[in-house]
Amino acid sequence: MKINKLTKRGFNSIAIASILFLTGSCKNYLDVVPDGVVTIDHAFTNRLEAEKFLHKCYSYTFSQGHSGAAVANIMFTGGDEFWTYNNLSNPELDSPWMIALGKQNVTRPFVNFWDGDKHGSDFWQAIRECNIFLDNIKDETKVLDLKLEERERWIGEVEFLKAYFHFCLLRMYGPIPIMDTALPIGASPEEMRVKRQPVDEVVNYISGLLDRSAQNLPNSIVNMTTEAGRVSRTAALTLKTKLWVMAASPLFNGNPDYANFKDKSGIQLFNPSFDQTKWERAYVAGKEAIEAAQLGGHELYYFNNFGYRLSDSTTYQMNTRGAITEKWNTELIWGLTNHNENVIGDIQNANMAGQIDTRITVPTDWTSYLSVTMRMAELFYSDKGVPINEDITYDYTNRFELKTATNADRFNIVPNRRTAVLNFNRENRFYGSVAFDGAKWFMSNAPGNTDEQSVLYVQGKNGQIGGKLRGDYYNVTGYWAKKLVNWRYVQIGTGTLKYTTEKYPRPEMRLADLYLLFAEACNETDRRDEAIQYLNIVRERAGLFGVKESWTNYSNNPNKPNTKEGLRSIIMQERGIELAFEGHRIWDLRRWKTAETLQNQPIRGWDINGSTEGDYYRVRTIHNMTFNAPRDYFWPIRESNLLTNPNLVQNPGW
Repeated sequence: MKINKLTKRGFNSIAIASILFLTGSCKNYLDVVPDGVVTIDHAFTNRLEAEKFLHKCYSYTFSQGHSGAAVANIMFTGGDEFWTYNNLSNPELDSPWMIALGKQNVTRPFVNFWDGDKHGSDFWQAIRECNIFLDNIKDETKVLDLKLEERERWIGEVEFLKAYFHFCLLRMYGPIPIMDTALPIGASPEEMRVKRQPVDEVVNYISGLLDRSAQNLPNSIVNMTTEAGRVSRTAALTLKTKLWVMAASPLFNGNPDYANFKDKSGIQLFNPSFDQTKWERAYVAGKEAIEAAQLGGHELYYFNNFGYRLSDSTTYQMNTRGAITEKWNTELIWGLTNHNENVIGDIQNANMAGQIDTRITVPTDWTSYLSVTMRMAELFYSDKGVPINEDITYDYTNRFELKTATNADRFNIVPNRRTAVLNFNRENRFYGSVAFDGAKWFMSNAPGNTDEQSVLYVQGKNGQIGGKLRGDYYNVTGYWAKKLVNWRYVQIGTGTLKYTTEKYPRPEMRLADLYLLFAEACNETDRRDEAIQYLNIVRERAGLFGVKESWTNYSNNPNKPNTKEGLRSIIMQERGIELAFEGHRIWDLRRWKTAETLQNQPIRGWDINGSTEGDYYRVRTIHNMTFNAPRDYFWPIRESNLLTNPNLVQNPGW
């Protein structure tokens, strides 16, 4: 859908017009220029003012916590990876969790990125600001002190952001309007009543935007001092890969659930026929993205021991942890620095297992309120590199029974501590990603600079310094996301417990994600050997044998990697493990159409009210999740928008 170019007017009027046509409701005006300048003319008078506008386009992200609360991020509490306690004092923090509880609604939807409400940014406003920026920066009679090379790069960056916002809305809402240009002030009512476009048209539009964007961007960001957080050609091509993998997946590709989903004119919004060429396009996009990543110097992260004396197992675990928390490492393709919940590390505080430093006896405060579900703890492989329910050497039937740790377990579990069989003999990504009662937790302040230390570990039972000590802000499952806590997090026992840590950008895209997306496209286009090649690169970093070797020697289903269906299952689990707690699973389960199975199962954990081994190590059901398919695969559009704009149609089931 093409819309007339923006006329040159004051920004107040422009912003108000966009709000009216998109939402039909009143909201506070957000200045596009931080210094309070409200006219487009002034915003593009010189490079400095134009760069402020560029920064504003970057300011919209998918991380919109309230006062820095990680629990208010849809990527953490909107699915089945995390759970939290039931009596938060401020329900406004719980918008994502309300979705997980099955309480989404059409009156005022939770995590609303269509209108910018309930912990969602206004992505239509973001797109509008991108269009305003592009309209003006492409005009070479403006911003005369901007060099051509920099002008072209800025255009590429904002075209990427515009594509990203469309992508995120497509992922959440399905068919959406294509907003290629900003509406003029004098637009007719009919022009302002935009329509949702068929999914395939939206995908092709975003893909074309990313192609244009990539032409003007560097392969990687070199000057991290001044340009950290900006996008590169590799980021554009990685997003293109994510787009086509999503478009080729069952939710969007020949989904019979939406065969009758049409707009008011009778136009079909989903193609009911499966299209294999979408997987071919995903493969080509992934190949191109990986080549760009190589040219840009991107490599999988490997931990530098920094002079510490560490076992191989701890080093492998630090590979997993550092890939997320080591800021601006070589694996990071695009990192977000402006997400609210990372202000001095609330994301880290929320996942720290209370007081892990036994040298300090001061009780903890405001920690541990994000809890890893038992389903995620069970998802990780055994130490043989296969699912625990397939491993012929693993005691899966008795996984909830107790076992005593020996000296051989000392790098993962405190010797002589008793914990569940489930926590023994697991792969290094399990110990690098998850903590539990009795788990060792290596940190930068480990005594003697070694993982042989015995003072940093979890004491998670009721009444212990890592367990339930109060009526709120406590872990409800007995598992913590160690992966999200920087190893430089240091607890300080002076007065009320405080801590120091190092912030890190949240990885929106990293190389392992790209490799796994590409492996998925390889498998779906019958290139299984190439798929396994990239799976093995990721597994090697975790200290695991290759896929075929692991399944041949240790699985009760040794032929699994040799079929498309079997390898698909392996790739799905590999993504769940490698990318755990990073915000990908909520979208993966949707595009695979597995949410209707996995999110209709109980949320389980240990009995955290227990103070003894016998009471604590009992599996309990915390909540019975419900996922209403196909309704819950997409967000509802707020019903008031449908009244304001009769051309819009609601998503099926809402």
